[in-house]
Formats: sequence, structure tokens, C-alpha cells
Amino acid sequence: MNSEFDSNQGTVALQTDKFFYDNKIVKMFAYATIIWGVVGMLAGILAAFQLVYPSLNFGSAPTTFGRVRPVHTNAVIFAFVGNGIFMGVYYSLQRLCKARMFSDKLSRFHFWGWQSIIVLAAITLLLGFTSGKEYAELEWPIDILIAVVWVAFGWNMFGTILKRRERHLYVAIWFYIATFVTVAMLHIVNSIEIPVSLFKSYSWYAGVQDALVQWWYGHNAVAFFLTTPYLGLMYYFMPKAANRPVYSYRLSIIHFWALIFIYIWAGPHHLLYTALPDWAQSLGTVFSIMLIAPSWGGMLNGLLTLRGAWDKVREDPVLKFMVVAVTAYGMATFEGPMLSLKNVNAISHFTDWTIAHVHVGALGWNGFLTFGILYYLIPKIFRTKLYSIKLANNHFWIGTLGIVFYVVPMYWAGFMQSLAWKEFTAEGTLKYQFMDTVNQMKPFYAMRGVGGTLFLIGALIMCYNLYKTIKAGSLLEDEAAEAAPLSKEYTPHSRQHWHSWIERRPVQMLVWSLVLVAIGGAIEMIPTFMVKSNVPTISSVKPYTPLELYGRDIYVREGCYLCHSQMVRPFRSEVVRYGEYSKAGEFVYDHPFQWGSKRTGPDLARIGGKYPDSWHFNHMYEPSSISPGTIMPNYPWLFKDDIDTASIGPKIRAMITLGVPYDEGYDKVANADLMKQADGIRDNLAKDKITIKSNKEIVALIAYLQRVGTDIKLEQKSALNP
Repeated sequence: MNSEFDSNQGTVALQTDKFFYDNKIVKMFAYATIIWGVVGMLAGILAAFQLVYPSLNFGSAPTTFGRVRPVHTNAVIFAFVGNGIFMGVYYSLQRLCKARMFSDKLSRFHFWGWQSIIVLAAITLLLGFTSGKEYAELEWPIDILIAVVWVAFGWNMFGTILKRRERHLYVAIWFYIATFVTVAMLHIVNSIEIPVSLFKSYSWYAGVQDALVQWWYGHNAVAFFLTTPYLGLMYYFMPKAANRPVYSYRLSIIHFWALIFIYIWAGPHHLLYTALPDWAQSLGTVFSIMLIAPSWGGMLNGLLTLRGAWDKVREDPVLKFMVVAVTAYGMATFEGPMLSLKNVNAISHFTDWTIAHVHVGALGWNGFLTFGILYYLIPKIFRTKLYSIKLANNHFWIGTLGIVFYVVPMYWAGFMQSLAWKEFTAEGTLKYQFMDTVNQMKPFYAMRGVGGTLFLIGALIMCYNLYKTIKAGSLLEDEAAEAAPLSKEYTPHSRQHWHSWIERRPVQMLVWSLVLVAIGGAIEMIPTFMVKSNVPTISSVKPYTPLELYGRDIYVREGCYLCHSQMVRPFRSEVVRYGEYSKAGEFVYDHPFQWGSKRTGPDLARIGGKYPDSWHFNHMYEPSSISPGTIMPNYPWLFKDDIDTASIGPKIRAMITLGVPYDEGYDKVANADLMKQADGIRDNLAKDKITIKSNKEIVALIAYLQRVGTDIKLEQKSALNP
């Protein structure tokens, strides 16, 4: 330990370093959190009411549900929650390490880089540039930018940790480290794709493999972007706000290691009863059930930190938000494992029950914890008191009411959907048409919109309250601090715990965290990719024609997979309603897969050949003329916009690179085949007195829809008539 002799006092005085915490970067991320939170909630409210009033799609491509919904999810997850993570990490990490951030330039690059990603995401998604993979829709240039900015964040974080003046790494930092390394791994693996043009690419993976990788990513994006960093923030800000130590540090250690190891295995529970191999589904279920223990350990650790402080909770809005947040975390992490049970998943999957489950976590856990941190942080860095405790309490109660109004109707809607979809009459026929269930859902969707509006009103009250707080104060951009430098010599305590070794070694912690989270993904993916029997081939399954491929890209662009699944599960009700259940070998040329996760509309896995071309034409032009009461928007631009024939060659070449067996040189003659098939569809439409040019996008979309699911039918016919 550095020291000097004080001759006047005759004692040894510790030498301390004087430095400054950077509060300006915390303020920047706090402002971004507030602004993008409002934007994301507005997009969500618009999407919610579009399912009640289709006219709110406004007959315009950028404002349709299929494009607004990804903007909402990306804005809430990566803009609101993402900026909230960085706000909390930049504030807490400096104080836990007793050091200013490693580089102010990296901090600014991280901030502006992340905001650029958000703006680019909103613009490109509204324009229809999407990879078609939920929560990973952004196209390849933005994916690269995300990786660069994320590395800058990690570099800055680790630089700060390495120059720390506190030897002990508090458990919050453990969660930050695991977040950085795991999100990087998830993003890179899931985003491997073949570029076709500046804003068009195809996933490297196909069908079953793509589904596994996507939900390995999708589930663990929830785990390691919406959960682990927020647990780190909980472990820092809840004890600070309560002015009490964390209930059990030993429990927090067990919570951390168990959570990061188990969580990564659970992705396949999103694919139960699908064409994914049964062993992978079972593995996901087993580890999902195991997740209850570490998740509830963390929840109880948070709530028990407040033991003896409940009088303060009743008075302090910061703690109120945090208590509800941790409770919502406990509810969501109990429900998640329950939904991974096959008998429960058979009821919940593809219904609004899943929507309710997700929003308990999003609104309750992420939203309320973010609000609590903002109410804690802003007065501190602006050196003033919160403008109005009363307004903060009003925000709390209005927000809580908003959550209730949102999730309760969605739970009810989910139960109704599942029961109605599966119900048969005494004669053995399906009791309800799908449109019957759509009409039944409208009041519940309206209630959900009201709940979202209440939640937004609460957030706007917070905006006003924090604005007045900021106006009354003055930002302390560089907060003075001092601490003794970290000694190179270390004398272990006499009662050193087993975890003390790793707590002093951040690099080793990063490596071990990476090893633990990589194990589960590797064990699930390698056999699925390497063992051919996991995805048996079907001889009748052929590559898409150029026109069908182009139509499929339109289907992806318009976000049709957000409302329609393409996965018939092996249930009597689904086979009777939709046709033969789906097989793994059907999807070997699907880049990306299109199984979907929600049935707002009926499944389309067997739509091919079910209706004439004119039916699809009229259905896309004016859906209500075909299905009275439908909530599907119309797509007038598909009848005006031309097929881009110049893009066909690059698309075919990309598919060949991905292993799709087109003939050598086919890219040079593909347009001739495209126009020949398009002329055939034009002629079919003319027979029903519909006039359309062969080169319009609607023709390509019809070609794709008429192809979907027909390969397996061909196989059945050939088996009957060898």
C-alpha cells in the first residue's frame, strides 16, 4: 500500500488519488432513455390500436402493422432499455471501481454510435429493410455497426475495471461482464448472413437450424439484455436507494453463476411441438424448469434487502418502483418455466398469453426499474431534490394500473384463443372459424391499447417531473472523488471465501462467463447442424423459383410473419384446420425461416393451392372484401410497384452460396423463368376479369403464397400414385 510518514502526527497516512466521475455521459444516456421510451411506447400504442381499427394503418407502407411493430420492439428493447442499461452502468461502474470511465472519447463514441443505430433502425424498418428475424430484424450494415459500438462499450468498461481503485469486484459488475460477453456472442452468431445488396441479405442458416439459432438468440436476448444487466442495476441501486446492504451476498453469487449457465440452454422452449428435433425441445424444457431456482433467488435477494425498510418503501417512490419491478421479475421468471412445459405450451403458444407474459417483464421489470433509477439518479447528478414526490407517486399508480389493464385482457384473450381454436362440435367438426376468434379479440385488444396509453401517460408525468427537477438544479458534470490507489500487493483475509479469487480477476471472469454461456448453445447447435437425421431431407422439396423467391422477400419485407405462422403442429385441431403437420425437411431452402411466434391471423403453412390467384389478389387489395371483420390492412403499393428484375441475379447467386441447388449459371437466365411464371399468373387473373401487368409485386407475392406448403403435398401424391 502506498503510504507516507506524517512527521507531525507520527502516523502513517494513506496516499489517495483525486479524480472526477463523469456525470455528463450519465445525463446523456438518461435523456436518451426518456426520449426513446416515449417514442417506443407511442409506436406500441399505434400498433395496439391497429389491431382494433385497421384504418390506423393509413394505407401507407411505412405505417402498416408489419413495419410499425418491429419499430416498437426495437425502440423499446434497444433504445429505451438499452440506453437505460448504459445510463445505470456508467453511473454505477465508476463508483464501484472508484475510477472515472477509461476514456471519455469512447464514452461519447458509444453514445452517439448507439443513437445512430436506433435512428437507422427506425428508418430502415419503416422502409421495409428487414432480415425477417424477430428482435434481430436489422440488416447487415447496421449489424456491423452494432458490433463495433458494442465492442467500444466493452473496451471502455474493461478499461475502467482494470484501472479501478477497489480490489473487490462487486456482484453488479459480474452481471455487466456477463452481459457484454454474451450479447456479443449472441449477436455475432445470429447475424451471420450473406449480403445481396446494401440493405438486403439472407440468413446463413435455413429452416430448422435458423429457427434454433434465432430462438437461442431471441430467448437469450431477453436473458442477457433485458435481465442480467438489470439484475446488476438492481444489486447496485436498490441497496443504495434503501440505504441498506444487499440481503445475502452469497446468494447473489450463486444467483449469478447458476443463472448465466442455465439460461443459455432454454431457447428451444420457444419451439415446442414444431419441426425442431424432440431431443432439443426436451433439453430446452429441462433447463427452463431449472431456471426457477436462480431467478427466484435473485428476486428474493432483492426484496429481502428491504427487510425492516418497508416504512420507507411506503414513502419513497423510487423504492415503490423498484419493489414492483422485482416482483414483476419474479412473476415473469416463474411463468417462463411454466410456459416451457409442453402441456402448458400447447395452450399458450401462438396466442396472446405470450404477449401478456412478455409485457409483465417489459413494463414491470424493465420499465419500472428504469423509472426508479431515473428518479434516483437525476436529482443526484443535478444536485437538487425531486421536484414533486406527489407526481412521482401518481406516475407509480397510473403506471401500475396501465400494466394491469394491459396484461389481464391479454391473458384472458390468450385463454379464449386457445380454447376456441381447439374446440370441436359433437359431430367432430371445428366449432369456430378463425375469423370468429379474431372478432372476439377486438375488445381485449382495445383494453390493451388503453393500458398502454395509461403507461405512457405515467411516463409523460415523469418527463414533466424530471424536467422541473433539472431546471431547479445544475448538472455536476465532473463529480470530485478520492480513493487510495489499488495496491499491487494483496494480503488475503483470514476468512477468505471461495469466490474471492475470481472477484479480483475480471479478465478470468470474462473468460469463464464466455465458457459457461457457450456450452449450452454448442451442445444444442452442433448436433442439429452436423447430424443429418435431425433434418431429414424430402425428395419433393425443391428450391423456390425466381418469382417465388422474390415474392417471399416481399412477404418478409411486409412483416407477414408477425401475424401468420407457417408451422402446423401435430394437434388434431391444427391438422383439421390447416392440413398435414409440418416436417423438418420442408424448410431446408428457407433463408430465413418463417415459422412465426403469434397467430393474429391463421397459419399459412398449407396455403398454397387452397385458393385461386384471384382470391389472393383481392385479399391483398381489400381484405375485408374476402374476410368481413378482418383486422388485416390493405397493401395498395403492391399493385403499383414493379418487380426489380435487376436484383434477381444477385439473389440467386446468394442462394447458391448458401447451398441451394440451382443449376450453374442459372442466375443469368432466372429472369426469363420469372417472367414466364408471372405471365401465367397474369393470365389466370385475366380469366377472373382482373387486369394486372406481369411485372407487379402482387404477382410475385401470389406466386410465393401459391407455393407455400405444396412440396409436402406432392410427396403425398407420389406415395399414393407411384
